[in-house]
Amino acid sequence: MDYTAHPTAIVDEGCTIGKGTRIWHFSHIMPGCVLGENCNIGQNVVISPEVVLGNNVKVQNNVSIYTGVVCEDDVFLGPSMVFTNVINPRSAVARRGEYLRTLVKKGASIGANATIVCGHDIGRFAFVGAGAVVTKEVPDFALVVGNPARQTGWMSEYGHKLKFDATGEATCSESGQRYKLENGRVTRTS
Repeated sequence: MDYTAHPTAIVDEGCTIGKGTRIWHFSHIMPGCVLGENCNIGQNVVISPEVVLGNNVKVQNNVSIYTGVVCEDDVFLGPSMVFTNVINPRSAVARRGEYLRTLVKKGASIGANATIVCGHDIGRFAFVGAGAVVTKEVPDFALVVGNPARQTGWMSEYGHKLKFDATGEATCSESGQRYKLENGRVTRTS
């Protein structure tokens, strides 16, 4: 085994788990999951069948990741956040064939207790605030907060709020990386 799992964790057969990944207490990794290298799966996490996590994904305690979710590299999932996978669940109605896909793109962060309603992708380096309820797509670099989540700004790759000048340019206070805001979209320029 190239990964580490706590003795209380359950890792079902048929999973692919990358080198250096750590799985902590009372977590359950179900069949058909693909977990990349150097992931950290916190305590009491459920990862349902066929979920895909890229490399260096950090999943904090008490997170539920349901079938249909794909997280690219360097994604952060905060404590007790949750994904859904059916838009209209009913206990008496089987909807297994109706799971909607949710893609969380590279470098995105989702805060504690946030809920991501299925079928709404989270953009590259986007930042979903704690407790937010995402009910629509989140653009690259966007900062969204509230219920329902609404965009209140833009974030750098290092997780700092960007302040754009009159020319539509901003600089990350930590990294010095430069960004451009044009036509409601942010791109990194250096």
